[in-house]
Amino acid sequence: MNAITFLGVGNAMCTRCYNTCFYIRTESGGMLVDAGGGNGIFRQLHKAHIPYEEIRHIFVTHVHTDHILGVVWLIRKISPLIHKGKHPGLMIYCNKEVRHALATICELLIPRKIQRAIGDTIILREVTDGELVLVDDMEMTCFDLGTTKTSQYGFRMLMPDNQSVVCLGDEPYYERNEKYVRDCDWLLCEAFCLYKDREQFRPYDKHHSTALDAGKQAQELGVKNLVLYHTEDTSLATRKAAYTAEAQVHFAGHAYCPDELETLPLT
Repeated sequence: MNAITFLGVGNAMCTRCYNTCFYIRTESGGMLVDAGGGNGIFRQLHKAHIPYEEIRHIFVTHVHTDHILGVVWLIRKISPLIHKGKHPGLMIYCNKEVRHALATICELLIPRKIQRAIGDTIILREVTDGELVLVDDMEMTCFDLGTTKTSQYGFRMLMPDNQSVVCLGDEPYYERNEKYVRDCDWLLCEAFCLYKDREQFRPYDKHHSTALDAGKQAQELGVKNLVLYHTEDTSLATRKAAYTAEAQVHFAGHAYCPDELETLPLT
């Protein structure tokens, strides 16, 4: 079954839930997208019954701490397994900034014997705008979001059943990416807060959007299913209902705001 498990759903400053990252999988493979801000990624993987030892592919959207630091911990844990012949190797897809940051952090902070695996059995695979990459039985087209701040990449994933899944990282939609987003089956989109709370959380000052904005864009682009994540964490008990309701003010399709550790079947 094709599905996405949301290991974390919170934005960078959340303390009541883990930072946004997820595992997209098919019957034949899978890929981790971002890894949160620390070694809490192992706790989340354990709770989700996803053995870290089975991770072969990681896509890193950008260099911000809440997306990249968990990747360093995965490198730290997986490298010895590779050395012992218990893991075939790790492919990390990223842009140029992420590649440089990961190489630098690993050089500074992890043991030298583990560093030697980088470039050999742990590959920092720099992707380019519009590049098609095969990830197990999925076809991933990477694209530059075109943000005016830190360089960030998203992707359009063609699943084995021909459903399309688009990830916009933690940036709002930009018109330059219309060809990747329009008419997709699933759009994974950040929603920093509710529109009614915009004065409190100031999403637009941080290059983010609200659930209302995401719903409006999804409707205009012919999206079938909208998934909201990367939210604030002050209203976890009511978050799912409130965010989906606000998105559906404009959006006529199916809207989801998954809880942490929730699995969403792609059907």
